[in-house]
Amino acid sequence: MSIRGRMYGFCAAGLLLASPCVAQTELTTELVADGFSRPVFVTAPPGDTERLFVVQQRGLIRIIELGSGSGPGTVLSTPFLNLTDDVSQTGNERGLLGMAFSPNYDQDGFFFVNYTDRQTGHTKVVRFSVSPTDPNVADPTSGVQVISINQPFSNHNGGWTAFGPDGYLYFNAGDGGSGNDPQNHGQRTDTLLGAMLRIDVFNDDFPTDPDNNYAIPADNPFVNQSGLDEIWSYGLRHPWRNSFDRHTGDLWIADVGQNAREEVNFQPASSEGGENYGWRLREGLIATPGAVGGPRPPGNVDPIWEYNTGVQGCAITGGYVYRGCRIHDLWGTYFVGDFCSARIWSFTYDGENLNDLTEREGELQPSSGSITQISSFGEDARGDLYIVSLSGRVFRLIAADGYNGCDCPADFSGPAGVPDGIVDADDFFAYLAFFADGDPRADLTGPDGVPDGVVDADDFFEFLALFAQGC
Repeated sequence: MSIRGRMYGFCAAGLLLASPCVAQTELTTELVADGFSRPVFVTAPPGDTERLFVVQQRGLIRIIELGSGSGPGTVLSTPFLNLTDDVSQTGNERGLLGMAFSPNYDQDGFFFVNYTDRQTGHTKVVRFSVSPTDPNVADPTSGVQVISINQPFSNHNGGWTAFGPDGYLYFNAGDGGSGNDPQNHGQRTDTLLGAMLRIDVFNDDFPTDPDNNYAIPADNPFVNQSGLDEIWSYGLRHPWRNSFDRHTGDLWIADVGQNAREEVNFQPASSEGGENYGWRLREGLIATPGAVGGPRPPGNVDPIWEYNTGVQGCAITGGYVYRGCRIHDLWGTYFVGDFCSARIWSFTYDGENLNDLTEREGELQPSSGSITQISSFGEDARGDLYIVSLSGRVFRLIAADGYNGCDCPADFSGPAGVPDGIVDADDFFAYLAFFADGDPRADLTGPDGVPDGVVDADDFFEFLALFAQGC
């Protein structure tokens, strides 16, 4: 089952008002699996609700079978892919750092990895294919290099890689490393470092070059202008764990600071690219301390949130906007953490104002100190949110009272405006409001029995059937 329609939580029975006003559910986490070696990311193929893929920094990708979707999963003994001979084995910021499944993975079997090459130290994005005979292993001989980027230093290798809602691959390779960006990559558009990159991996503008297998989207901001065509935005230092909001398409970029500020940047889905996020002149909302800092450059976009490096942590780890079905009143809430302090915050953002800023680590530590070194957050195909600890553990975010909204997909609302475990008229009218608006939360089914991204008659009749069953 993919994401089921869920209400954020409003103060009216069945009817949607402008803003939520119900106290948020108390949260906790549950251990899904442990025993990993330096896990740095988790993800899942589109529509695959039964597996979670764990990226380990030194080159292995493992699979967790999720079972019922609650409690511990089962780690398969055979790795999905072993790249230990190809991936750098040294340094805290090198290695296998990112993974993204093709939007059409169930048809083409392609996935893409981002890693630091063991021999050259370059960042590479490489396409692989799943085995044609076993969905739990990849074909290790299928690797095709998409792009390679020279890394002048051994730190700030970035590595986040994901497909946007437009079907293009977004990724980054950091600012090239060292301290204070000595080659000023962040403020240059003649280098692929210090930037968010956007490419078409299903076409090829370089047919005679075996090392470059991609095309440039025609609407990238520097096409036919001064600047490299692959650049989507720039002014970034070490973006560590970014994400697309699966509901709105907005892009969230968490950028690790030098010594002063950790920041979250926001790019709306309507963006045409070209944003300058300020590094190395700016660190958060201030001029970078020391000789490299300066006033806001032309076109600079300030972060929407920041915190003090060394006071509240040491390195930001970006997260996701919650779009799962377990915890209804968190719909639209962004989660973010710090690697060193293991502090976790959440907030909402409406495009202008940041609201509901909440410190969460007190809730989300199931036992004292169990979540340490937050290396990543992640989503599964349902939209459940996970927290990854570099020490080897993967946790799932859940409601402290054990309520699981996914278990009753017709439960959309109640007298207080939030799902209440009772299917009644409140739920019927709440669903009608979503359906009338074409809201993705009304997408309950499709031709193959799972949500298909289209709100249509199939979804309405699916809701009526669920409503009649009482769930």
